[in-house]
Amino acid sequence: MNDTPGWASPGSAPSDGPDGDREAGPDQTGDAQGSGPQDAPPQSDGGQGPKWSKEQPPPAQWSAPSGSAQTPPPPPPAPGQGQGQGWGGGQGWGGGGGQGWGGGQGGYGAPGGGSGYPGWGGGWQAKPAAAKPGVIPLRPLGVGEILDGAVSTMRTYWRTVLGISLTVAVVTQLLAVLLQGFVLNDVASSSALDDPNATPRELFSALGELLIGSAVVAIVTLLGTIVATALLTTVTSRAVLGQPVTIGEAWRDARPQLLRLLGLTLLLPLIAAAVMLVSVLPGILVGALGSSDGGLTLGIVGGLAGFVVTIWLMIRLSLASPALMLEKQTIRKAMGRSTKLVRGSWWRVFGITILASLIAAIVSEIILFPFTAIGGAVSGDGFSGLVEGGGSFGWAFLIITGIGSVIGSTITFPITAGVTVLLYIDQRIRREALDLELARAAGLNGYGSGTGPTPGS
Repeated sequence: MNDTPGWASPGSAPSDGPDGDREAGPDQTGDAQGSGPQDAPPQSDGGQGPKWSKEQPPPAQWSAPSGSAQTPPPPPPAPGQGQGQGWGGGQGWGGGGGQGWGGGQGGYGAPGGGSGYPGWGGGWQAKPAAAKPGVIPLRPLGVGEILDGAVSTMRTYWRTVLGISLTVAVVTQLLAVLLQGFVLNDVASSSALDDPNATPRELFSALGELLIGSAVVAIVTLLGTIVATALLTTVTSRAVLGQPVTIGEAWRDARPQLLRLLGLTLLLPLIAAAVMLVSVLPGILVGALGSSDGGLTLGIVGGLAGFVVTIWLMIRLSLASPALMLEKQTIRKAMGRSTKLVRGSWWRVFGITILASLIAAIVSEIILFPFTAIGGAVSGDGFSGLVEGGGSFGWAFLIITGIGSVIGSTITFPITAGVTVLLYIDQRIRREALDLELARAAGLNGYGSGTGPTPGS
């Protein structure tokens, strides 16, 4: 007996013996080392072995028991291909009823129902969309989605957003108009700057008064911007979760961080000024020592280098404000967080920030231009004073342009603040998987959980 299994050729058949083995005859044994079993020759009608036909079918061309040729199944259909008998519905591969692969009786596909096995139906599934409980989807965002999220926040929660920005803009512009009308309009005169016979003392005095007036208005505007940014940061962060917030709730949440935000807002311009001063200082020193041309050239080169460094630093620190407000950080830690989040994405953050600033500036100028033209027309000096920049425009000009500034600030405050907050959230989603935490905060408990443990975890 030889029980060693071997590969059977397509034209052979297994033995019909009771135990599945065949006795080895003289022609089947092989050599003494026990070479593999060989097929026994067909026996006569009087033999006890199987009755094989002398003409066997060639390999790989067996016939089915019914005698019909067994052909391999066709490939899966393209979407929407075929109906009736074939790849569509009916008897075939399709998803309709009938007998066949597509469903119905004994079909593999699920669409036809019946007693078929689950399996091949359905096709490839697209990647599931990210959850969107609020104004943005919880995944890394594109530029358009960040801008759309800022506008959607203003549109969805317009009562809170416009109420905050309108209140801040009205208070800010009211203080600016009162300062310019009662105080600065008397001391800040540019007549000496236009007078070719003015002495250096008069020029410096007029320039100092002009700078003081501009600085006072800028400080008032800066304070309003800080308050608006703090409140709108809270509103935008809640809008990401789809949770509304009132003005009172936003104020209670932002109030503990206002002084730190003020310090951060004042610190950033001081850093920029220090960088510019250091960059032009060599040129100033060379010019003071007697080489005016060399000092001027060195000052220009140093100023350009300082400008580039300043822009680079400001972009790296541009996310410090939302980090300070949302993470309740100190000023130093907020600046460190911004540096970490921007690292490796400087150009992207720069492009989005510049784009948002340009959009806000264009919208503001479009709104302010007709008010400025009307104010110049009804003021004492008319358009000549507006174009030449001299003279006093009076209360009419200040009030009319103040109204235009209020409208422009009401619209642009939410855009700039919203873009900064959403850019901060986007960077944290990309680096720290903040989307999972946001989903849990929004009540999406099963978001991001897989069916089992991660391999290797």
